[in-house]
Amino acid sequence: MKIGIIGAGNIGKALAKHLAHAGYETVLSNRRGPQSLTSMVKEIGNGLKAGTVAEAAAKDVVFLALPWDRLQEVLPGLPKWNNRIVVDATNPILPGFVMAELEGKISSEIVSDWVPGAKLVKAFNTILAAILNSNPKEAGGSRVVFYSGNHDDAKKTVLEIINRSGFAGVDLGRLNEGGKLQQFPGGSLPTLNLIKLN
Repeated sequence: MKIGIIGAGNIGKALAKHLAHAGYETVLSNRRGPQSLTSMVKEIGNGLKAGTVAEAAAKDVVFLALPWDRLQEVLPGLPKWNNRIVVDATNPILPGFVMAELEGKISSEIVSDWVPGAKLVKAFNTILAAILNSNPKEAGGSRVVFYSGNHDDAKKTVLEIINRSGFAGVDLGRLNEGGKLQQFPGGSLPTLNLIKLN
C-alpha cells in the first residue's frame, strides 16, 4: 500500500512520521514543491519521500492535511480518484479562527463532494498536532484515533493504518454520525487525548 500526504504543516509532518515509521511507502507534498521538504524528509527518514501534490494524490490512500481555505484550491484538477481512499484530517476553520459556512452539512460531507469518486474516511482531525506528533504508546496503552466513513472496506483499510502506526482506532459509524462528533468546532471529541489500555 502506497500513501500520499497533501499538506506538510504540523499535522502532515506528524502523519508522515508515524506512517513512514510504520513501514508504509509514503510521499509527502505541499504547494511549494518537493525541494522545500528536503530537510523535513531527511529528519523523518524511514524511506519517506517528497513529491508533488499530484504525485501524492495518485497513491492508494491519500491524507488531506491542509487548512480548510486551501482545499478548494488544491483538490480540483488532481488525478481521478477511482474508488481510492481519502483520509480527511481537516477541520473547517478559516484564517482568524472563523468557522467556515457549511450550509447545514458535516464538513467531511463537503470534502467528499470535492473528491468525487473517492472513498472518504474522517480521521486524525481531533488530536492536537503536538500530541499527534508524540509517541502513540503511552500509559500502558495506545492513543485513540476516531474514524468514520460511509464505506466499510475503506474504514477497514484506515483502521489497519491506524493500528499499524501504533494508535487505537475507534469506529464512530457513518459520516453523518461520527463526522458530527469529530467535527471541530462543534463536536464533542476534538482535543480529547484518550488512551485505550492494552
